[in-house]
Amino acid sequence: MIKDIKGLHHVTSMAADAAINNRFFTDTLGLRRVKKTVNFDAPEVYHLYYGDEIGTPGSVMTYFPFGDMPRGRRGTGEVGVTEFAVPEGALGFWKERLARTGVRGLSESSFLGEARLGFAGPDGDSFALVESAARGRTAWTGADVPQDAGILGFHGARMRLRDSAATAELLSFMGYQKDETDGAVTRYRIEGGNAADTIDLETVAGGQTAAQGAGSVHHIAFAVEDRAAQARVREALLATGYQVTPVIDRDYFWAIYFRTPGGVLFEIATNEPGFDRDEDTARLGQALKLPTRYEPFRDRIEDLLPALGA
Repeated sequence: MIKDIKGLHHVTSMAADAAINNRFFTDTLGLRRVKKTVNFDAPEVYHLYYGDEIGTPGSVMTYFPFGDMPRGRRGTGEVGVTEFAVPEGALGFWKERLARTGVRGLSESSFLGEARLGFAGPDGDSFALVESAARGRTAWTGADVPQDAGILGFHGARMRLRDSAATAELLSFMGYQKDETDGAVTRYRIEGGNAADTIDLETVAGGQTAAQGAGSVHHIAFAVEDRAAQARVREALLATGYQVTPVIDRDYFWAIYFRTPGGVLFEIATNEPGFDRDEDTARLGQALKLPTRYEPFRDRIEDLLPALGA
C-alpha cells in the first residue's frame, strides 16, 4: 500500500470564457487567483489557479478556459462534484450570497451528518460547499467574504462511476480507508494528510458515459510532499500495472498522470516548489507567467489571450 499520498492537491477543470471564470471564482466565491499562466500544450489558452493566500495544496481549483468550448455532458466516468470546505454555520451566508448573485442549481442536503449546499458554476460545473472544521486552515477573504464564512480549501470530491469496485481498490492501494456508505455513495478517507482528505464514489449503474467539455473536470490531483515521495508512488503504481507518465515539470509542482479503471484521470503532484517560486506572495496571480519555452513568444501569446479583469 502507498503511504505517501496526503490528500488532494488540486482539481483542474475546463471553461468556455476566461473572464467569466475568473470573475466567478474571485468575486462570487472570494478565492484568490494565485497564478495566471498558460496551458503547456496550448499556450493560447490560459491556465488559471484559484485558492487560498499561497495556493496551499488542497485548496487550489484550476481551469483551462478554451474559448467557445461546448459544454460537457454529465455522466459516469468523471469527477461529478467538487467539494469546498467552509466553516461550520457558514451555509446560510453562502445560500444568500449565491442566490443574490444569480448562481443556479442551489440545493441543500446532508451527507454523513455534514450540511451541504450544492450549486452550479458558470459552465454547469457541479460544486458543493460542505460545513467542516477548519483543521488549521485559514480562508482567503476576497470580495468581502468574512473570515467566518470563507472557503477553507477542498473538502473532497465525488466521482460518478458505472462500477466503483476497481476504483475503490485503487483508492485503498493509495492509502484511503473505506469510511461509510449512504445509498449509492461510499466515502473513502485518508489519515494523516491535509484536510482535503475525502473521496466519495457514487455508483450509477447504467448511467450514460460523460463527455468532456466546458464545466467538466479534466483531472484530479493528489498531493505528495516531494519528488522522492512521488518516485515511490510512481514505482508502486507501475508495479501494479498502471500506465504512468514520466515525471513532468509543471513549474509550480512536478506531476505524473495515469487513467483509473473508472475512466477518471489522476495526477500525483508534489507540494514543492509552490506558487511563490516566481512571484512574491503579495503579488501572486497578477502578472502573466509563461513556461520558459514560451517566453520568446510572449508578445504573440499576450495578443491571443483575452482580458481577464482584475
